[in-house]
Amino acid sequence: MNVYDFDGTIFASDCSIGFAIWCMNRHPKLWFTFFPTAIRNLIRSKKGKMPEYLMQRKFFGYLTMIDDFDLQIERYWDKNEKKIAPWYLKQKRPDDLIISASPACIIEPIAKRLHVSYIATEYDREFGVLLNNLMYAREKARYIIDRGFPKIEHFYSDSLADTPLALCAEKAHLVVNKATTVIDWPDLDRENMKTVKKKIDTGWSIHLKEDE
Repeated sequence: MNVYDFDGTIFASDCSIGFAIWCMNRHPKLWFTFFPTAIRNLIRSKKGKMPEYLMQRKFFGYLTMIDDFDLQIERYWDKNEKKIAPWYLKQKRPDDLIISASPACIIEPIAKRLHVSYIATEYDREFGVLLNNLMYAREKARYIIDRGFPKIEHFYSDSLADTPLALCAEKAHLVVNKATTVIDWPDLDRENMKTVKKKIDTGWSIHLKEDE
């Protein structure tokens, strides 16, 4: 089994952000009801005043504001499926697994088109809440280990935050240059470990809790 991160790895951009922009352009009121709050939360997160996971949960809130979600998500992938990396399509296998922090409702349609399995963050579009932890960093490795998935032959990601899962694979690969180039996973020397720790300790792997 080969395992792939999605955004920035086999897809050239971030599908959660891309779909948000797609929806704002088709429902202009979102530029006023959603976008300003999203920017404020992003600034608060960058200043360390809001955990990253909470910022992401609030960002996914635009999914609760779209009455024609099923129509728009299919149209989005009709337009953006071409951004799937050619190198991935050449080596795709039926037992591939996509694992992503993006919401499952966004990942599911493209995974079906690719005919592969997926794991992603479960987000309830009716109530605007996460149904599990963000599928990020340690959470990916924890999910795979706890559920006894088969041996991972190759793992691919664009982020060193995925080091916990990379360590579970026989061979790990880092994807760079906007999902166009695959290189070996870097050695975990002191400097790289600092980067890994910083990325992992941003609050994504904190267990779910409600706002104070």
